[in-house]
Amino acid sequence: MQYSDTTLSLEESPSERISRYSQLLSGQLQRLRQELYPPEAHKNLRGFSSVDVARLIGVSESTIRQMDLDGEGPSPTRLSNGRRSYTLAQINDIRRVLATRKKGDEVVNVLPQRREGERMQVIACANFKGGSAKTTTSTHLVHYLALRGYRVLAIDLDPQASLSAMFGIQPEFDVEPNSTLFGALRYDDERRPLEEVIRPTYFDSLDLVPANLELAEFEHIVPTAIATGASTGENIFFRRIKSVLAEVEGNYDVVVIDCPPQLGFLTLGALFAATGLLITLHPQMLDLASCNQFLGMSSDLMAVIENNGGEMDLDWMRFLITRHNPNDSPQTRVVGLLRALFGEDVMTAPALESTAVANAGLEKKSLYELEPGAIGRETLKRALESMDSVNKEIEDLMWASWGRGQ
Repeated sequence: MQYSDTTLSLEESPSERISRYSQLLSGQLQRLRQELYPPEAHKNLRGFSSVDVARLIGVSESTIRQMDLDGEGPSPTRLSNGRRSYTLAQINDIRRVLATRKKGDEVVNVLPQRREGERMQVIACANFKGGSAKTTTSTHLVHYLALRGYRVLAIDLDPQASLSAMFGIQPEFDVEPNSTLFGALRYDDERRPLEEVIRPTYFDSLDLVPANLELAEFEHIVPTAIATGASTGENIFFRRIKSVLAEVEGNYDVVVIDCPPQLGFLTLGALFAATGLLITLHPQMLDLASCNQFLGMSSDLMAVIENNGGEMDLDWMRFLITRHNPNDSPQTRVVGLLRALFGEDVMTAPALESTAVANAGLEKKSLYELEPGAIGRETLKRALESMDSVNKEIEDLMWASWGRGQ
């Protein structure tokens, strides 16, 4: 078999050829990451101006400036132009200082973390149609919540590890064996506590459980566990994720799970653990038909879970319209159909299609990570307004679940 002069001329089996391509691509991805994030080849979060800080916390810019002048809270970095630059950790320090000055609801607005009696929110982002923007939605949601001051755990449940990649993690290089959620779910002696597979990210108060291909092993071990009696009672497969999340419940306000594009044992476990279900849907007829299959299969499988003693405990379920072009007439008709059928279970705010999201994705960034001026100002502004509206609506659902006033 002959190849171009950039490869060796040799006989290969299909598996060997695919393996070679995998190694070539993996090496190239590693080199690209090192070019994007030298010298450590790790991502970092940009700094925030005093205007940004005031907007994120919900106070006036003069309050932020005066705190610096009075020596209250952290000392920002002074840029060459004299402006202040804050890290997210410093912003959270400011939140804590301001919270000591506030009373009642004002404290919650400045430092919105959950209070005693408010259960940890677990949001599963699901659909088994590829291209429905599950990972884009999950990434922007966890970044938004971290910037708002919540303690967030992101879980990548997809063996393809797209969410992990958005955090600058290349699964074949950066995720060791038994270091995904599979390590905390397995049924043998190699099972690990969840806290051992959680890693911090470059966002303050945002942690990640990364993914790689080993997650797919869970789909293979569950039938064996059922057959041998290991998957029974509290250890039954659909309770597994909920049980391990209970181990770290005191550390987080919200968990966001990016589910795989299939209805397997992992997804069922995520749905059973969820307090909120977010179904992403691109408004096209093919996607609508796929969503219908997803709903039908989900209903059947959830009924099986309920018949085996599992009680789903969702506070809310919503359909999120993603990659929406309001000027596309067929898309608009699909959105109208969904709203007519499902009413308020369709989120009011759609995630609009934007070149800003696509351009940010090329650098494995969310809109919230982009430096001002990275792309056209108005393009970024419109995209951020759309994403903020979506995430604020989800945040409102969390608050409603906690019984907080809007």
